[in-house]
Amino acid sequence: MRTIGVDLAAQAKHTAIVVLDWDAGSARLTDAGIPTDDDAVLRRSAGADKVGIDCPLGWPEPFVEFLGAQRTGPPETVPDWRSLAYRRTDRHVHTVTGLTPLSVSTDRIGLTAMRAARLQGRLMACGHDVRRNGAGLIVEVYPAAGLKLWRLPHHRYKGSANRDALGALVDALLGAAPWLELGEHERTCRLSDHAFDALVAALLAGAAARGATAAPDDGDRAAAVTEGWIALPTGRLVDLAS
Repeated sequence: MRTIGVDLAAQAKHTAIVVLDWDAGSARLTDAGIPTDDDAVLRRSAGADKVGIDCPLGWPEPFVEFLGAQRTGPPETVPDWRSLAYRRTDRHVHTVTGLTPLSVSTDRIGLTAMRAARLQGRLMACGHDVRRNGAGLIVEVYPAAGLKLWRLPHHRYKGSANRDALGALVDALLGAAPWLELGEHERTCRLSDHAFDALVAALLAGAAARGATAAPDDGDRAAAVTEGWIALPTGRLVDLAS
């Protein structure tokens, strides 16, 4: 099995990608790249079983409807702002983990989501299944939530000022996943939090490919198709490669 992890940003220079090759009882990081443009994502996705993308894959349905109504004049009623700012999957993540994903409607992550939408279109044009609920090639992931559920440090490791914390986090990850081999790309993961997040995205993609993530329930299933669905791991990291 091969999984790809993409720490997507609005610009290629801040986007990282990693490739994990899985065998029985192990996974090897065989490629890591930063900066990464859309063409690089398309090339590496060609032979992948699952691609984990750290970025919202859609917008809240009430927000989309609100914008449509706003085009012709002020709407008579405005929905509760929380339904405009956060998707069902965002609220689910908060319920399960206590973490609140960035609002794709009101935060700068919306710029990255626009790039993700273009990327989905290019992947679909290549014949890939890009269902936003994770049932196809791509799956939306949230590294901080994955790390927290795997009982690993999940914040304060980003940026050059936190390089030591990033190194310690890599050590903790390898300790929790002794089956993971970083090889020649270990240094990249220790120096770049973007590359590290892409690595976690690839691990979460592996969990999704193996059915070890939580699917939307009946009340969220329809929204997951249009808004996207963040794949949260349901098992222990140490067991993921078994």
